[in-house]
Amino acid sequence: MNPIDENILKGFKYFKPLWPMLEKLPPQESHPPRKLHYDQYLSFILFYFFNPTLTGLRSIQKASKLEKVQKVLGVKSTSLGSFSEAGNVFDPSLLPPMIHQLAQQVLPQETDPLLKKLEKSLVACDGSLLPALPKMIWALWLDEDHKAIKLHLEFDLLKNIPTQASLTDGNGNEKTILRKQISSGKIYVLDAGYAQYSLLHDILKARSSFVCRLRDNATWQPLSEREPSAEDRKAGVQKDLVVHLGSKAKQDELPIPVRVIEIHHFDPIHRRRPSRVSSKKTFRTTNSDYTFLIVTDLLELPAWVIALFYRYRWQIELFFRWFKCILKCNHFLSLSESGLAIQIYCALIASLLISLWSGRKPDKRTYEMLCLHMQGWASDEELEEHLKSLKEVQKKKIA
Repeated sequence: MNPIDENILKGFKYFKPLWPMLEKLPPQESHPPRKLHYDQYLSFILFYFFNPTLTGLRSIQKASKLEKVQKVLGVKSTSLGSFSEAGNVFDPSLLPPMIHQLAQQVLPQETDPLLKKLEKSLVACDGSLLPALPKMIWALWLDEDHKAIKLHLEFDLLKNIPTQASLTDGNGNEKTILRKQISSGKIYVLDAGYAQYSLLHDILKARSSFVCRLRDNATWQPLSEREPSAEDRKAGVQKDLVVHLGSKAKQDELPIPVRVIEIHHFDPIHRRRPSRVSSKKTFRTTNSDYTFLIVTDLLELPAWVIALFYRYRWQIELFFRWFKCILKCNHFLSLSESGLAIQIYCALIASLLISLWSGRKPDKRTYEMLCLHMQGWASDEELEEHLKSLKEVQKKKIA
């Protein structure tokens, strides 16, 4: 392992928004002799995400010996054993409230005036699998050789940030997780995996709304039909119906009239698309010309606006791609369930910090600039100029 030069380590000041939250973490009373405390361990993990030199637990332990790291993080030289044990000792359930608190500090980034006027927040919910190692026995999924962790996110589509997060094994039920997290004043934008009528009714009972993709084999009893406007047809809307959703046996699960909108998607540019599983989960197609159904309780909004809401759901998929491919989440610092949860929650916190620093959703170039600064290749002035330019561009878009 190459030695780490403490003189090139920079960027600690950018973690200041996090220090008050870390100081509120309770001491680990069950381990009074412990020298590595929870706030210090989290500081090391966050420092790891922004420092390409640190490639694993051993390199973090080496960095703990540097005088500048000890001074800024308020730690002493820590043994590898303490780092390894920390993942099993500390409680990861204390971190999701920190994610929610940081998310509240991020300003809306959406420039569309229609979305800026919404009285309810527009959120998407989804889950994504993170491949686990075979030795992680707790990470159940397909079989003994295929294990995974599922990250469940609530994602603010106007701020482009995660607002709530939870972790389960690969077989964790997404609908069950959402049912526990439902709150009022939101428009939930969901894919077909959440199209459970009783769940949609629970969202309504919580005084929120939904825009959800229906499976192709959904049934309903039509009540009325609206003629799509020119703007609706431009957005691909073919039908706009008010219905009682479900068969006679299922109508009690969602007893109020809802709206079903049929949308035709056509991409005029020929693209080589990966295979897509249909909402029936019965066939695969690479065809970019297809029709799908959306159900919503929003009866007054134009159909093209509902189509726009569902289009914005793709932002959560882009975030999962950023999270898996750009942030260092492909290397696990711990094999335990709690240790891995701490690492994943810290990665979400790192992403939120980038949004706070830059005033926009995290991107690869900004992440690279932050890493270059912490490595000493970019000066304070150059980083500040980069962040300033991003904020100015965002202000112009919002204005």
